[in-house]
Amino acid sequence: TAFNSLNHDMTLTEFKFIWYMEYSHRMWGRVVGLAYVLPAAYFWRKGWLSRPMKGCVLALCGLVCFQGLLGWYMVKSGLEEKPDSFNIPRVSQYRLAAHLGSALVLYSASLWTGLSLLLPRHKLPETHQLLRLRQFAHGTTALIFLTALSGAFVAGLDAGLVYNSFPKMGERWIPDDLLAFSPVLRNIFENPTTVQFDHRILGIASATAVTALYLFSRKIPLPRRTRMAVTSLLAVACMQ
Repeated sequence: TAFNSLNHDMTLTEFKFIWYMEYSHRMWGRVVGLAYVLPAAYFWRKGWLSRPMKGCVLALCGLVCFQGLLGWYMVKSGLEEKPDSFNIPRVSQYRLAAHLGSALVLYSASLWTGLSLLLPRHKLPETHQLLRLRQFAHGTTALIFLTALSGAFVAGLDAGLVYNSFPKMGERWIPDDLLAFSPVLRNIFENPTTVQFDHRILGIASATAVTALYLFSRKIPLPRRTRMAVTSLLAVACMQ
C-alpha cells in the first residue's frame, strides 16, 4: 500500500537508504538499553547502590523499556490503513509525540541523576530572588518541553509543508484556515495549519523565556557552574 500510494517511483537504492536508517535507529536503541541495563545489574549485584538509588535505577530501567515499547506502538500505526488520510501511510502524531516526549523525559532524568552523583549540590542561601529564578527555570523547562512535543505533531502531520514563510504564514499573520476543523479543540492536534502556528508561537515564547531567564540570572550572585549553565542554555536556544 505504501509503495502504490506514496513512493511508487522509489528505486531499490532509495528504499535501502530509509530501511537502513530505521534499522540503525532500532539497533542503536537496543544498544542504549543494554548500555544502561547491564552496568545497572552489575552495580546492583555488587551492592554499590543505596536504597533510594535502587528505586531510581528501577524507574529509569522501566522508562528505557517503555520507550522501546512506545517506538513499536508508534511504527505500528504507520502500517494501518486510514481512510481519513486517503490511506497515505503515516504514523499517528499522538504516538510520535508520546515517543519523543518519553525520550526527552528519559534523557533528562538520566542526565539529572548522573550530574547529581558527579557534582556536589551548592549550598546557597534560599533568597527570594533565587526561589524566583528556580521557578522561572522550571517554567521555562516546561515551555521548552511543550514546544518539542508540538514539533512532533508538526512532523507527524507533515505540517511543515503547509506554510514556508516567516514571520507571516503566507500573506497573513493569522491564516484563514486556523480553525477549519470542528470541534475547535481538534484543530490543535489534527489541523496542519494550527499545529504549525502553535509550534511557531511556542518556539518564539521559548526563546523569549530563555533570554529573560538569562537576563534575570545576571542580577543574582550565582556560582560559576550555574552561570555557565544559563549562558549555555541561551547559546543553544539561539542556535536552535
